[in-house]
Amino acid sequence: MSTSDPIDIAIIGAGAAGLFASIWAGREARDGNPTHQTSIVALDGATRLGAKILVAGGGRCNVTHYEVDESAYAGSSPHAIKKVLRQFDVSRTVAFFEELGVILKREETGKLFPTTDSAKTVLAALLRATSDAGVRLVHPWRVASVERDGSRFVIRRETQEATNSDGDQTIVARRLILATGGKSLPKTGSDGTGLEIARSLGHTISDQVFPALVPLTMNKDHWMCALSGLTVDATIELRSATGKRLKQFTNSTLLTHFGLSGPGVLDMSRYLTDERGKDAGAHCVMNWLPGMSLEDADQELERWTRTGKQTPVRWLIQHGLPERLARTICDAASIDSVAHAMTREQRRALATLATATRLPITGDRGWLFAEVTAGGVPLSEVHLGTMESRVCPGLFLCGEILNVDGRIGGFNFQWAWASGYVAGKASAEQLGTESQERC
Repeated sequence: MSTSDPIDIAIIGAGAAGLFASIWAGREARDGNPTHQTSIVALDGATRLGAKILVAGGGRCNVTHYEVDESAYAGSSPHAIKKVLRQFDVSRTVAFFEELGVILKREETGKLFPTTDSAKTVLAALLRATSDAGVRLVHPWRVASVERDGSRFVIRRETQEATNSDGDQTIVARRLILATGGKSLPKTGSDGTGLEIARSLGHTISDQVFPALVPLTMNKDHWMCALSGLTVDATIELRSATGKRLKQFTNSTLLTHFGLSGPGVLDMSRYLTDERGKDAGAHCVMNWLPGMSLEDADQELERWTRTGKQTPVRWLIQHGLPERLARTICDAASIDSVAHAMTREQRRALATLATATRLPITGDRGWLFAEVTAGGVPLSEVHLGTMESRVCPGLFLCGEILNVDGRIGGFNFQWAWASGYVAGKASAEQLGTESQERC
């Protein structure tokens, strides 16, 4: 690899999307133009690759979901997202990993995990496939900047790394794939540098770039924080300042010392942050009795009150709430948890807390705890059939750097696989076409 001898394809970022782009660029170059030796290099700033893959799914790596469509994503338009996803769908993902010896199993939630229950299996397979495709992985090699020089890209290494290394400090490439990720989990290397590189090459970045799939915080003196460690199935609902229902998720909810976590809360986090950017009064409410409305709860409590045989705590417990939560809700409604009778006002207060507790969310836990980035380069700025930039020919983008973020459950990995496949394959096809034209 030499600055005087440009490489054909450089991939910046060797996470899920970058590795997938590398594999398919290498395979396409090998199979599509076997007479030409295509040089491909993947650069990453990490000493150990695949940190996000290794921590995904609690260390088991939720490779994808059995049913994926555009409705599971936000950011860019659903139609645009669909056009990318359908080019490499779940069935192709399953077949690809099976080809590498990684068999996936479906769990009750619809998530697909490797049968080994180990993310190391997934990462090892991807690294082997990258090597087999003839791609050179270079790391740690942290990119500081990229400049366009005619039809080529000049990639410069971070100065501090360069002074402590004997390797090449500048790389010139004919094609460039940006797969740097966004800003989530910055300890893994995705600190937003890729977004700045995209901007420097002519792209715009969405008005808002913020943490998604991130736990939500509340004041620590709130009664929910005193129930830290409790897990329940609940429905979290987003409402506008006027009370209009905007979005809801029903899933496991974890009460913590700082606020709320769990799948439903993580899914909601990006919608709350996004809506608050437009409507300061947007807020969330929690229904601890999924499927039951406030009116239904009020009517049922009225019937219970008339019988005089059951306490409000017992009523909540019979509807599936843990006793600790049931007693705390009664306390918050100013109801004697062992009494049988309730006034109309007390009954209404209890029904409201049980089905529509307003959540005093103060914020979220930030980039250190976010699983994905909301925001990035709009899909309108890339050709959806190739992932090539509309503003910078020869540049391809894939993965989290784009303004697409999915729900928890393997959806973000499926976006990485699909967009990485399209970008990698198209970049090599384009070079192959040019090579044949020169001949």
